[in-house]
Amino acid sequence: MKSKKGQAFLVMFLAAVMCGQAFGLHQVVPSRHVHRAGKRRGHFRRVLWNPVFRPSHDSLLRQNQEIDRLELPRIQNEAELEELIGRQELVPIVASQTLRFDPRLDPDRRYCRPWTRDFLDDLSQAYYKQFHGSIQVNSAVRTVQVQKKLRRHNRNAAPEKGETASSHLAGITVDIQRRGMSKQQVAWMEHYLMPLKEQGLIEPEEERHQWVFHVAVSGRYADLHQPKAVSVDQQETVQADQNEQTPSLLSISDRDGNFDLSPSFK
Repeated sequence: MKSKKGQAFLVMFLAAVMCGQAFGLHQVVPSRHVHRAGKRRGHFRRVLWNPVFRPSHDSLLRQNQEIDRLELPRIQNEAELEELIGRQELVPIVASQTLRFDPRLDPDRRYCRPWTRDFLDDLSQAYYKQFHGSIQVNSAVRTVQVQKKLRRHNRNAAPEKGETASSHLAGITVDIQRRGMSKQQVAWMEHYLMPLKEQGLIEPEEERHQWVFHVAVSGRYADLHQPKAVSVDQQETVQADQNEQTPSLLSISDRDGNFDLSPSFK
């Protein structure tokens, strides 16, 4: 009897062990499904990123071609940077109600070319009028020394030399914060930038890893802020009627339609 009881106990013990293993295996299965679902969701999010201005090798080439066309130097170090600031070839970007800086941006690098500042002024005012908020500048001019340091911890940063070097080195480029913008605000920015790109006045990129609008501004953007010379016929018309108010620069430009907007990045 004792032998039979022992055998029965052994059978029950083995059955309990096998059931426990089966239960444990059953519990592992849901976690695998959850993990796979997570992977699918992550992949789905990556597919959704489809910017209007996708970064490319050709875009970097166009930015550098514009720098070469303008015969601008790639700023090597702080001494060269200070020299260009002293000659007012680089001008300060000024914080205002419509524009702010990333606090991490060194005050010594809150400078750019005059026409790039014109672009920022125009963009920030238009953005504020639409959304009653300010744009944020994350980066502006850089030196080769700064770019080398940046590449040590950011593999996506452009090189400091060569035909695809960072256009920040010439002071024509700014990075505008994209992270935190709503879909409506991002769409507005893309709509604002598109005609300027089509006219060859800017070369924009939407960087994924840094979440910024990287915008290189052509020297021809300055033409938008320069009055077109008044024609002889217009001068005679104004002189003939002294009581007539002198036409505004904007109205002259609109009648002539002769701004030189030929693409500079093509």
